[in-house]
Amino acid sequence: MRPLRLSWRRRLLFALVFGMLAGVVSHTRLFWQQDEAVYDLLAGDWDYPPDPRLAIVAIDDRSLQQLGQWPWPRSVHAHLLDELHKAGVERVALDLMFTEADRKDARQDQALAEAVQQNGRVILPVLAAAASDASVPEELLPIPAIADVAAGLAHTDIEVDADGVVRGQYLKAGLADPNWLSLGAALSGVAEPLPGLVAPTTRSRSPYQWHRDNYVRLRYAGPPGTFPQMSYIDVLAGRVPAELLHGRLLIVGMTASGLAPRLLTPTSKDVWMSGSEYQANVAAMLLADAAVVPLPAWLQTTLCAVLVVLGALGISSSIRLRWLFAALAIPTPVLLSYALLRGAHLWFAPVAAIACFAVMLLGWTLWQMRYWRGQANRDTLTGLANRMRFEETLRRENDAARRSGKPLTLMLIDVDHFKECNDSFGHQVGDRLLQQLGRTIDDVARRPRDLAARFGGDEFALILPDTPPAGAEQLAETLIRHVRQLHIATGKGKGQHTRTSVTIGLCSALPGADDSAARLFEAADGALYQAKEAGRDGYRIAPPWPR
Repeated sequence: MRPLRLSWRRRLLFALVFGMLAGVVSHTRLFWQQDEAVYDLLAGDWDYPPDPRLAIVAIDDRSLQQLGQWPWPRSVHAHLLDELHKAGVERVALDLMFTEADRKDARQDQALAEAVQQNGRVILPVLAAAASDASVPEELLPIPAIADVAAGLAHTDIEVDADGVVRGQYLKAGLADPNWLSLGAALSGVAEPLPGLVAPTTRSRSPYQWHRDNYVRLRYAGPPGTFPQMSYIDVLAGRVPAELLHGRLLIVGMTASGLAPRLLTPTSKDVWMSGSEYQANVAAMLLADAAVVPLPAWLQTTLCAVLVVLGALGISSSIRLRWLFAALAIPTPVLLSYALLRGAHLWFAPVAAIACFAVMLLGWTLWQMRYWRGQANRDTLTGLANRMRFEETLRRENDAARRSGKPLTLMLIDVDHFKECNDSFGHQVGDRLLQQLGRTIDDVARRPRDLAARFGGDEFALILPDTPPAGAEQLAETLIRHVRQLHIATGKGKGQHTRTSVTIGLCSALPGADDSAARLFEAADGALYQAKEAGRDGYRIAPPWPR
């Protein structure tokens, strides 16, 4: 059976409709959860060796047991910074908040400030927090005495996705303007320009909003525990050899249970990651130039739409490789996403294209099945109903006429001298003759239930429900007149045409309880035989059935 074939205009329209659908679905992020699942699958085990200088000084449970209840005196942190300075640490991110002065002992602040200044390479955090009225955010900075002597300040804002998984980081953020590097970025010491999606620049930014910029997806170095950790108390007590600390990039942060932030990442599965290790991953990613940048929204939408348009054009083509396009349609977006991720550190969300491909394939398959179903009941040359549909319709209408008590007319039509036409002018002219006759006969079947059919080489039929003998006779005369007016080009020369005529046998009856469709057909066939015997190019009406 012939496959469904569309004109190029319909193919283009088909492709553009699904391309626009894919663009809309992609732009609205309708399948964001499925996209994130694909990302986790592709990037979850994409480990790499981090910079060996990175390590964590962990405020762990053992440190709390030995140094006492949190928070500790700031002089303790000053002592730690002195130890790190002696060991020759390259840079320290002290991920602890000092937003208020020590009200009990001002010497604590002074000691910490002196240690920070002496070290000269300490980065302190900036936190975005809601103000007292719970409506306007504010920046929580270290107290001036400490902030003024720090090597730098950096934000600790962590981007948590709606499903609770941490996949990305805004490398810059701040109130009114994103002027603070993230803590991990500051620790890495990587120079600007930083990677990531940059927000469109506006003429005026609200001074009361927390703005973020340079969004990247983290390529984690590995699962929790990838980075070496040293207990805070061991470093403080000098139990860690200086050569293990020399030249290190250290994050000093909380890892103790109940106090440390717990983060779920694509690599951690069901194991939580501390905020300190998260910042270490940010630094490692930048040092390894391994940041994954999502495609800009316009490019994501366009690429998704283009993929679907190309797939739709391939699937709707008339070539024999159509089903190859169908087989490649679903995996192609995932393969492209994988190639961009692993080859160019770019993230393309593929599920919108996959979903639109699936809908398109389902729609095309249903359309193809409907077309095949129609083809199975249609004559390929004339487009009229074929013999199978003719017989099925005749049985159905015969039963309907028996129930309703309304007359049913069957008209059998035979082309006069068709064999001579074929022999004289060839089969191509014969085919053109049949096609024009088919259109002429079909014009007579104007009502929804009327059926024009071709059930033999030069044999046609009309099923006309609710048609009395007078109406059937009028239609037969009209059909004969129209056929006489046909001019079929013979191809023998310019202006050379041939004419034809038809002979019709018709029967109009009110079927009784025992009257079958076969009886109606036999009666119309008998009338057709009588019309041929009478000289053709006319019609005869079968006599009424005996009741």
